[in-house]
Amino acid sequence: MFVCVAISAQTNNCPLLPLPQQYKVTDHIFTMGKTKLATPVLQSEWEAFVVNAGGEIADKASLQIKVELVAAINEARLNRDEAYRLSVSNKEIKIEATTERGVYWAMQTLRQLEQKKGRKTVFAGCEIVDWPAFRIRGFMQDVGRSYISMNELKREIEILSRFKINVFHWHLTENQAWRLESKIFPMLNDSINVTRMPGKYYTLEEARELVDFCKKHQVLLIPEIDMPGHSAAFVRTFRHDMQSPEGMKILKLLVDEVCETFDVPYLHIGTDEVEFTNPDFVPEMVAHVRSKGKKVISWNPGWHYKPGEIDMTHLWSYRGKAQPGIPAIDSKYHYLNHFDTFADLVALYNSRICNKMEGSDDIAGTIVALWHDRYVRNEYNIVIENGLYPNALAVAERAWRGGGTEYFDGNGTMLPAEDTKAFKEFADFERRMLWHKEHTFKGYPFAYVKQTNVKWNITDAFPNGGDLAKVFPPEQELKEAYEYEGKTYGTRPAIGAGIYLRHVWGTLVPGFYADPKEDHTAYAYTWVYSPKEQEVGLWAEFQNYSRSEMDLAPLPGKWDYKGSRIWINDKEIMPPVWTATHRVKSNEIPLGNENCVARPPLPVHLNKGWNKVFLKLPIGKFRMDETRLVKWMFTTVFVTPDGEKAVEGLIYSPEKQL
Repeated sequence: MFVCVAISAQTNNCPLLPLPQQYKVTDHIFTMGKTKLATPVLQSEWEAFVVNAGGEIADKASLQIKVELVAAINEARLNRDEAYRLSVSNKEIKIEATTERGVYWAMQTLRQLEQKKGRKTVFAGCEIVDWPAFRIRGFMQDVGRSYISMNELKREIEILSRFKINVFHWHLTENQAWRLESKIFPMLNDSINVTRMPGKYYTLEEARELVDFCKKHQVLLIPEIDMPGHSAAFVRTFRHDMQSPEGMKILKLLVDEVCETFDVPYLHIGTDEVEFTNPDFVPEMVAHVRSKGKKVISWNPGWHYKPGEIDMTHLWSYRGKAQPGIPAIDSKYHYLNHFDTFADLVALYNSRICNKMEGSDDIAGTIVALWHDRYVRNEYNIVIENGLYPNALAVAERAWRGGGTEYFDGNGTMLPAEDTKAFKEFADFERRMLWHKEHTFKGYPFAYVKQTNVKWNITDAFPNGGDLAKVFPPEQELKEAYEYEGKTYGTRPAIGAGIYLRHVWGTLVPGFYADPKEDHTAYAYTWVYSPKEQEVGLWAEFQNYSRSEMDLAPLPGKWDYKGSRIWINDKEIMPPVWTATHRVKSNEIPLGNENCVARPPLPVHLNKGWNKVFLKLPIGKFRMDETRLVKWMFTTVFVTPDGEKAVEGLIYSPEKQL
């Protein structure tokens, strides 16, 4: 049984995620049985909740679930429309909120308090007052490039709503395809005008259905019709640029159809990555969308707006800047298609949203985005290689709780020292996330395993002069410091299953080295204590392949194009057989098994006692023909042969300390 024992983030054993703003544990226990239900909202949802917990609705019962809509939750400083108060005692579960949405979030918290005690379902006693620090907490799927089925989208939306993710951004149009049905221009959906996954689009009825589904789960759907860039599918169909007079006439008719279809308050119009040839285009399209009763969102960088000219901006890349008087959504460093499995999640969790501790009129929140420039063959791989669920949970907690220790610019992707508050808070988040991986996300693609116990020593980098095979002193002996060509090269500790020596965005996001240089070779090592001799799995990679790059798979027998190598107990571990063998770069040739979570773990043998793990990590140039964005990095961690969990009982210690 999972028992709540304390109230601090570091010692609380309950798997609440996100952690509530105010949370007090009591010694009460509510045991579900015959229960009286009194609620002004979500009647059917509460009835299902009681039945699923093994209870029975009864008008005359000693137990009660009581829901009340109140004028205010006074303790809530922000976003009071989503705030709630939850009390669990021996005989009563009481919920107060100002809106149905607040009641729904209280229900999600209550789900996480549910425990099994024999055949009974019990709820741990507590007093909670809760509200979100930011009003937008979302995720985006780029279906314009790669169609994702309705069932999969619903699956993602439903389970993430349990963690108070409240926005789904639906990027519907791209160069490859216009994925929303048009009744007035059906040729827009014709396979002849689609360059990827022809015949795959959403009917208007399906769009309405998804809006209703989102509303049921208190999720705001934001459709995006990208204009005037990312519009090759439009041009192929109509032979007119969107910014031309003819193109604008057609686009306005399409916008009318979109606005009539989507019963939502916002329409996202893109405006990114395009040359503006018509200065009237964006102001005219914003005015047209507003005339249909919708508010308008636009990417930044994109069109330049003054307050009042747009309703919200959506920040992307390091160049995105929030403007006073215009609400902003932060997605600057939140593109999961570039994330690795472990290190980027650390930076995401620790970083403030828009570098603010909490939201305001001008700071709305954040959206993590999945861009599918590179074709990924199936929905399972889209989810698992982009780490949708672990990263969405990191954002769910940070956007609800607020706070953070930096803005992708302090420790960045590196875990701080073990004795720091920041490390302890991340470790506690990791513990709760892994509980939900095992319980809530059972059967979902979820690749993350514990990394806060994985410890390394990493050397200073030796200059290799462009010779990636050059041998340096650590290959002969492991020491704390090395003398080489009149200079001393030390070692420093690092923690994590994935380590960037240099991040994909260079020094914008810190990695292990503060000032990494081309043409250098580093080494990382640890000792792993195994309580028994055993066969385990190994996740290992040295270039996490972005899902938005046309990079080539490594050559046969090589881990990457940098010359990376790995030894376990002085036996070299060779890479798997790469399934992608093409030598012509193309976004339309799907990724294969380049990423370690996209393939079965490599089988390796661990001896009883200490096992040596040694990595050679050369780097040549930071850009090369085969991989545009070179990641100087490594992922190394032992997992069960099926890749579901970390191997239990292992101790990672460069100093061989039990």
